[in-house]
Amino acid sequence: MARHLLVPGRGIPRPEHWLRRWADAHPDYRWAPPPPGPPFILADRVAALHAAVTADDEPAVLIAHSAGCLTTVAWAARHAGPVQGALLVTPPYLDPQWTPGPDDPPDYGQAFGAVPRERLPFRTTLVASRTDPYTTYAQFEQYAEDWGAELFDAGDAGHIETASGYGPWPDGERLVAALG
Repeated sequence: MARHLLVPGRGIPRPEHWLRRWADAHPDYRWAPPPPGPPFILADRVAALHAAVTADDEPAVLIAHSAGCLTTVAWAARHAGPVQGALLVTPPYLDPQWTPGPDDPPDYGQAFGAVPRERLPFRTTLVASRTDPYTTYAQFEQYAEDWGAELFDAGDAGHIETASGYGPWPDGERLVAALG
């Protein structure tokens, strides 16, 4: 039996968001960290994830959305712990030349620098959308190759959040079950 740790993105998931729904439906799922909302401070997020992963010897399945995926790969590049697998849902593509868009906080890209590209030391499924506003499908494919992740094509799914119509997400629940 594995623990399930929810790694939120940059903002606070709305009550309809699939992450929030899963947290409500599964009292044993834990936030790592609890959704703090902006500003996004990567070092704080990585430290909170490390504390949650190492709080128990029982293997964990990490369930991350958007910037939470980047928190997860940054954690894996710096730390180790009992992680059985990870579901990375629509990680935003950032590179060193990235500049914030008009709706992004100006320090968002600086919070990351270069996204770690090393193979992850645990089984990983990366969920890709063909219509994500932050990442092209080819960029998802490159992330999956770099991280050694299985790529799941979600089709025309936007950013797989509330605005894209995702509250309930049965495919996601099946992907988590397959990880442990």
